[in-house]
Amino acid sequence: MTIPSIDRGTADGGAANRRSVDAYPTRHLSGVLRVERRDPVVWADAPEGPMAPDELRDYRRDGFVTVDPLLDAGKVALLRAELARLCDDPAVRADERTIIEPDSEAVRSIFEIHRISPLLRELVADPRLVGRARQILGSDVYIHQSRANLKPGFDGSGFYWHSDFETWHAEDGMPAMRAVSISIALTENHVHNGALMIMPGSHHTFVACPGETPHGHYRTSLRRQEIGTPDPDSLTELADRHGIAVLTGPAGSATVFDSNCMHGSAENITPYPRSNLFIVYNSVHNALTDPYAAPEPRPDFIAARGR
Repeated sequence: MTIPSIDRGTADGGAANRRSVDAYPTRHLSGVLRVERRDPVVWADAPEGPMAPDELRDYRRDGFVTVDPLLDAGKVALLRAELARLCDDPAVRADERTIIEPDSEAVRSIFEIHRISPLLRELVADPRLVGRARQILGSDVYIHQSRANLKPGFDGSGFYWHSDFETWHAEDGMPAMRAVSISIALTENHVHNGALMIMPGSHHTFVACPGETPHGHYRTSLRRQEIGTPDPDSLTELADRHGIAVLTGPAGSATVFDSNCMHGSAENITPYPRSNLFIVYNSVHNALTDPYAAPEPRPDFIAARGR
């Protein structure tokens, strides 16, 4: 099953090259800046879809909901075998879309995975995923980014606290918080093997990040992010206000979360690997412009643009 508006990154009305007023300034700033969210969480005129009213309510309040189960054991086994095949393929390992751990030869991430694997191409068009994205964003959608994140046992490094939207806004030119991520567990996510952590309710506040974005920043940030991470005082304030949820669950479960959620994950020093797929759907009415705080846009395999 294919849905053209998802696969190609089609956006409305030539907005892709049009700058708007920057509602969320970040980087290049002196001092700490926190901005209350200026965009809806669940957009008006949402179509019918698989999410019940109470799920939409929880998503609006917390910035995320879990789906357990989303995929059955047979589908999970196929996807896990496909991911293992890709990680062992020399051509995939040599591809710039594959990110290697900073301190080992293990695969950390594979980007644009739905274009590398027909099985993943089929998954991103699954109505259970697309329907939830359309319902939240109130429009048709396209794939902004897809990736697999792997944390092998004993060797999986963490992902420091960040808001995806801050990076997508600063480095990709995403104007509004009108994107949603769906994380699908291919292995059990334990509290101790680097599970995703989210601060519930943090999506209501945009936290600007210090630092200046260097040329070609993605080449280092995808291995270990430093620019584009919030200051400790802001993180402490958000954690004190909202707490921290650790999102555990069996293989086949999923988490749907807002682009501005403050989230991260610890390294995996256990014997138990953690592998998750991430699919980011962006509204066709939220076309990327020039980056707001970077010298050039990141490649299409990280941030798809209309073409």
